[in-house]
Amino acid sequence: MAGHNRLHFFSLKLIITFCAAIVFCSFAGADTIVLKNGDRIHADSVQEHNGRVEYSIGDNTLTIPKSIVVRIEKGPAPSSVAPASAALAGPPPVHEEMSVSGDLVARVIRNGAVDAAELKSIASEDIPRQSAEANSIAANFEEKRHNFPAAARYLQNALVYLPDNPLLLENYTTVLLQLGKTEEALMRAQQAVRTNPQSADAFTLLGYALYKNDHNREAIDAFKKSLQLRPDAQTQELLARVERESKTEADFRQTESSHFTLRYEGSQTPDGLRSQILEVLEADYRDLVNDLGVTPKNIYVSLYTDQAFFDVTHAAGWTAALNDGKIRIPISGTQSVTADMASVLRHELTHSFVAQIAHNRAPSWLNEGIAQLEQGLTTAQYGPRLAALYGSGRQIPLNQLEGEFQGYSSAEASVAYAESLAAVEYIRATYGLGDVARLLQRLGEGQGLESALRSTIHGGYADLEADIAIYLKKNYGE
Repeated sequence: MAGHNRLHFFSLKLIITFCAAIVFCSFAGADTIVLKNGDRIHADSVQEHNGRVEYSIGDNTLTIPKSIVVRIEKGPAPSSVAPASAALAGPPPVHEEMSVSGDLVARVIRNGAVDAAELKSIASEDIPRQSAEANSIAANFEEKRHNFPAAARYLQNALVYLPDNPLLLENYTTVLLQLGKTEEALMRAQQAVRTNPQSADAFTLLGYALYKNDHNREAIDAFKKSLQLRPDAQTQELLARVERESKTEADFRQTESSHFTLRYEGSQTPDGLRSQILEVLEADYRDLVNDLGVTPKNIYVSLYTDQAFFDVTHAAGWTAALNDGKIRIPISGTQSVTADMASVLRHELTHSFVAQIAHNRAPSWLNEGIAQLEQGLTTAQYGPRLAALYGSGRQIPLNQLEGEFQGYSSAEASVAYAESLAAVEYIRATYGLGDVARLLQRLGEGQGLESALRSTIHGGYADLEADIAIYLKKNYGE
């Protein structure tokens, strides 16, 4: 869950297909394909052919596996936004904090910031619990501002004074997970469970940390223990998600490279394909390190049949691949890495880099725009349509594209992806790729999106929207 967790690839072919049909935000399909995950695809016509459902929109024809289709509804259907699918968007919250006095809060937080000098003064009073509480106050303040590096430092300090405090351990685990430090988070979660074996939060965090370290069986046990201690809808969803994945991947094999762990079904994955996938990913990894300046670790990649992919992810039917903290790729019938697959792999890997820099705080338009840019896409093929859309003021505002695209119909998603690419393409063309990376860094440091935009490209959302319109008109307008 990026986050949250969790993000998705929408291929250029699909963007062009649907952008042609609904770039002016209107869509009138004749038939509707209802998928098992609840998503709906609106198309001009639909027919079944050789175990697949073939559908057309405009002049383009696409197919999906029949096994993921519930039914085909004849007749026009209005465009609508469905509820977003549940995803592992981020670590579950801790329900309790340390009990602290209001007077101590007033000492630590002054003028809307942590008073570092006062923290030192409190430490000099040599009262361990008070010092721990003061650092906990500072950590909670920074965590609410999404400044996770600072929150981690304060929680480290607090644990010096109270090393076995269960609430401090749980909060520190959450922050470490937000920072992507999954191995350290697992050690702290295990310590939290040992310290307080009756804490449902501790077991939920342990399950999440185990899952992030690819220990699914142990994660399931931890989630079940948490639910025995306290029923919780989010923990139940986490359990269901990991159980689906574990069931599907029970007989998977595994191979590794320098930066990746690849899991696959042996009978469905040729040896040559596996080697090629790892080679492509390692080459992309080196390029992305140069472009974005971070080095993610423990990147897991799972290869599925089409049916297994949708069974595990419950992704929208238009989804070509997924990165929800692990890269998930459907490969049915694929014998070697094609140009399209290489493009998908680079796109999904980019999400792992973005997540590490921004600590899962990048809005979807920025995350997806960067991923499309890194895979080599440009707005050139549909720039005139986008220019017309922005020129008429009928684009989807970027502040409405901060959340997941997964709940969108295929038509709506096409516009969301196209606008996302246009926004990031404009920023790179005007300010350079370095400012794109700095924008992510500002978000990772806890800045709000408006503040992060102003500190990098010197303008907020309104300015950015206006500048994108000018950029598109200059390059593609008539």
